[in-house]
Amino acid sequence: MSAKPHSLRSRATVKGVIAIVLWSSLALLALVTRDLPAFEVLAITFGIGGLANLLMPSSQQGLSARWRQPWAAFALTVFSLFGYHALYFVAFRFAPAVEVNLINYLWPLLIVMFAMLLPGASVNRWQIAGSLTGLSGVAFMMTGGSGAELSAKHLTGYGCAFAAALVWSSYSVLNRRFHAVSSSSLGASCMAVALLAALAHLAFETTIMPDVWQCAFLVLMGLGPVGIAFRLWDQGTKHGDLGVLGTLSYAAPVLSTLLLLLSGRAEAHWGQAVAVALLLFGAWLSVHLGRDRTVNEPNPGQAN
Repeated sequence: MSAKPHSLRSRATVKGVIAIVLWSSLALLALVTRDLPAFEVLAITFGIGGLANLLMPSSQQGLSARWRQPWAAFALTVFSLFGYHALYFVAFRFAPAVEVNLINYLWPLLIVMFAMLLPGASVNRWQIAGSLTGLSGVAFMMTGGSGAELSAKHLTGYGCAFAAALVWSSYSVLNRRFHAVSSSSLGASCMAVALLAALAHLAFETTIMPDVWQCAFLVLMGLGPVGIAFRLWDQGTKHGDLGVLGTLSYAAPVLSTLLLLLSGRAEAHWGQAVAVALLLFGAWLSVHLGRDRTVNEPNPGQAN
């Protein structure tokens, strides 16, 4: 086995990790726009992100080439991006935020589990253990160690949160099937998501004109956590190590909380320190022990 496929996988995995870091800034950016309707924000940010992706330098010639992709790949991306966010927003209407976030953050663990079903998968028990450790860290951080109280009256919200986790994890793994499709085509998918979000906004929300600061943060959200991050995640899930990406995805809520703490937007408690420790330990299990086990497996590049 040559070193080139392993090098390509490593670079793609790093791109996926950068996407996770960018997503961690979303909560801080979203604080400024929290008074705006959810689907309005979704339409604006995905419109900006889609346009940015279409204008990014690419090996494909011309803008028209970046719109061309298999219908199956286009449908998967649009359904997943819009479906995940729509289900996530709806979940908060029917269930408390802590429970919604905990259930939603099953998606990194589900990525690791689903990745085991891929042909030539290199996911192993250490990466599963790392994901479970990361999930426990998120649980400590979000509940302060007191635990979440699930109630039957919130089943609709719980169901939407779990469906959102299922949609995003399925997309992240199924996206591997379209590894030959250039990530530059993601711009077209983001524009389609923006259109669907705009229609949902017109149907269910009242438009609020953003002020200057909100406009600035909407642009930052569109360029970073949406535009660049989804393109990097697309490359990571198509060519990177899904087991490692699934585990390290738990860094997003932890880093997000740390950013809120540094900005004075959140109060510190012991659960956050436990979360960081568990995340680091889970990452070590997945990346260090998981990698050592993986290199001894036959045909490690088969899933790329």
